[in-house]
Amino acid sequence: MSGIWGWFGGGSAAQKRKDSPKNAILGLRTQLDMLQKRERHLQNQIDEQDAIARKNVSTNKTAAKQALRRKKVAESTLETTLGQITTLEQQINAIESANINRETLAAMQAAREAMSKIHGKLTPEKVDEEMAKLQEENDLSNEIATAITSANIGQPIDEDELEDELNALQQEEVDSKLHETGGSIPVHDKISLPAVGTGALKGKEKAKAVVEDDEEEELRKLQAEMAM
Repeated sequence: MSGIWGWFGGGSAAQKRKDSPKNAILGLRTQLDMLQKRERHLQNQIDEQDAIARKNVSTNKTAAKQALRRKKVAESTLETTLGQITTLEQQINAIESANINRETLAAMQAAREAMSKIHGKLTPEKVDEEMAKLQEENDLSNEIATAITSANIGQPIDEDELEDELNALQQEEVDSKLHETGGSIPVHDKISLPAVGTGALKGKEKAKAVVEDDEEEELRKLQAEMAM
């Protein structure tokens, strides 16, 4: 359908409207160029007739008057030409400004349409709703991460059982050293077991340890004598 209208010139109507300001400006500039050439020509005539009048002002007054008369005519024509030049320049500026305004408005309309398409059905309420949903998902993700990192996987560890096992290991080490030294162990190598109970109980254990140290010393002396 648009092709048929194009055959009859309808398809180019919009293009013609768009080119109309440009064509008008081109026509005005062509006329302005012609008037500016005419201005230069008239100015040359004025200068030439002025020179003739000055040359003949004393020797040939008739020639001087004719030169001044032609100068006056050229000056009058030049004045009219300058007025025409001014009018054309104003018209060119007015059309250019109007065309710029139209193009600016068209660009702004295109920008508005583009923004309308980008936003679509988007509203501030929908943006707030989406942001709230996003925050909920972030909170859920943080809760999941906390649950994963804080979960105790496997059987819980019995601290009392660990303490008993540690005491058994210490006792094995003491027995092993006693066996290696023939029943005696240096005082500095003895492993002190963790103290349990009140202050009075600790005092008794210290006294018992001193007695045991004395017994160990006596035992070592007997071993030395028997070795001799």
